[in-house]
Amino acid sequence: MESMGKKKPRPRRSFTPEFKAEIVELCRRGDRSVGQIAKGFDLTETAVRLWVSQAEVAAGERDGLTSSEREELAALRRENRRLREDVDILKRATAFFAEETR
Repeated sequence: MESMGKKKPRPRRSFTPEFKAEIVELCRRGDRSVGQIAKGFDLTETAVRLWVSQAEVAAGERDGLTSSEREELAALRRENRRLREDVDILKRATAFFAEETR
């Protein structure tokens, strides 16, 4: 009864850039649909569409962030979050010591 309608999530897989490029090239040829290619290689259609879209961005065919720009943005956001936490800690420390000196 407990397994009714619930599938185990598939473990997250990683693919090489070469493999992704090969799949994108197959999609660009137009011999088969994205869904057929995804099914043939046991991939999700969403992942294949994302790879095709990202390849178009990298080639300048579509607006958006390239992979390296996405990585840089993520790193900058992490650093920004850490710096905000540091500032918050310093504000609390300043308030604490100001209270102590009164």
